[in-house]
Amino acid sequence: MDHLSAIRTFIEIADQGSLTRAAEVLDLSRAMVSRHLEGLEQWLGARLLHRTTRRVSLSDAGQEALPRLRQMLELASDVQAVTGARRTEPAGKLRLTTSLSFAVSNLTRAIVEFQSRYPRIEVELLTVDRTIDLVDERIDLAIRISNRLDDGVVARQIGTCRSVLCASPAYLKRRGVPERPEDLSAHECITHAFGSRAEYRLRKGGRLVNIAVRGSLSSNETAVLREAALAGAGIAMLPTYFVEDELARGALVRLLPDHEPEVLGLHAVILSRQHQPRPLKLLIDFLAERFGGDLAPWDRKPPPPSRRKTRIDTKRRP
Repeated sequence: MDHLSAIRTFIEIADQGSLTRAAEVLDLSRAMVSRHLEGLEQWLGARLLHRTTRRVSLSDAGQEALPRLRQMLELASDVQAVTGARRTEPAGKLRLTTSLSFAVSNLTRAIVEFQSRYPRIEVELLTVDRTIDLVDERIDLAIRISNRLDDGVVARQIGTCRSVLCASPAYLKRRGVPERPEDLSAHECITHAFGSRAEYRLRKGGRLVNIAVRGSLSSNETAVLREAALAGAGIAMLPTYFVEDELARGALVRLLPDHEPEVLGLHAVILSRQHQPRPLKLLIDFLAERFGGDLAPWDRKPPPPSRRKTRIDTKRRP
């Protein structure tokens, strides 16, 4: 347990009279505030607060502990100020998580470059294609691509993620090229297994179109969707960072270029903005500089030629 963070959290609860208000001031989730309080009570071996559905109040032990804990926090700050001034090279270990596709295509190389600048910072990178609990998994930083983050998370947008609709030439020769978004409903679409209803959200100018799609293959892993599309299984919506090479060499063909899939945010998700370890702050700033801007670095290259007008025999076959 981080004792200083727990002490700081308890003092803020006492000052605010509420776990929820303390969470807002500290920029933490309420679950993290409760976790800090429980850890401090276990460490001290005493219950520090009386809690009801409406309010919290200090117990006798909490009243006795509060002034002493304030002194401990002030003393710790003084010590950190003295010792921190002597440290010049950042060091520590960070535990990260992101999707396999983003780790392989971009994040791993970024981390290697980051560590070349700061060789004393160790990184453990976990690849998952699901949302995990940062507290339970002891995660310092999660890189998530979404416009729908969980309530209570602390996030900083460090870039954007664009996608394309694409398919292999073999599939298009067999089933034809869709000319309008509505045509997608008649095609085999390889979808991400995130829910019971699959749909593509496409935008042309200021008009947003939601198209319900169907297909016989879905997966929770983007790499699987790409391989299925390359094998001719159907149409897939894939991030540009993961298919730029396939589009450039014609292994995949971009479809409906006038209709852009919904642009997603690339987010650095952390437990708190307050009292970030220096290595974590340095890494987030580095990733924001590397991936930020109006266009992500992988989208700044000239796009491959569109196959809207193609020599492929587009006559739909039964």
